Amino acid sequence: MAFAWLEALKSRLEKEKVVRLVANDPALTAELLLLFKVILADGEVRQGELDIFKRICRDSFGLDPDAMDGVYEYMQDFAYETSPAQAAAVFAELPMERRQRLLDRMIAIAEADSEIDRREERFLARIADLLGFDITEIRRS
Repeated sequence: MAFAWLEALKSRLEKEKVVRLVANDPALTAELLLLFKVILADGEVRQGELDIFKRICRDSFGLDPDAMDGVYEYMQDFAYETSPAQAAAVFAELPMERRQRLLDRMIAIAEADSEIDRREERFLARIADLLGFDITEIRRS
C-alpha cells in the first residue's frame, strides 16, 4: 500500500515520457496521425485495427500501448490542426524505404478486418500519391 503512490507516479512519468517522445519527433507524430486516420477512414473503429496500431506502436516505435493515453490526447489536438496532406508532407524528404514502411503499416491497419473499404482505399491511394507512389489499386490479389 505504501508503494501504490510510487507506482502511480512511475506510471504517470512513463506516460509523460511517451508524450514527449512523440511530440519531439515530427515524423513520428505525422505517422501516428496517418495510421490513426486509416482506422477512422471507413467510419468504424474496429478492435483488429486498434490491435495492429498498438502492435506497430510497440514493435516499430518502442511505445508502450498502455502508456499512450497522453499521446492520444496530443494526437487529437494535433489532428485538429493538421490535414493528412500536411502530415504526409513531413515524409517528402525522407528516404523511399521510410515512406514505404509508412504505407505498408497503413495498409496493414486497413487490412486488419480482412476488407478494405472504398473510403480506406481512396485514403490510402491519396496518401500513397503524396508519398510519391503510383498506386492505382490498393487491394492485394
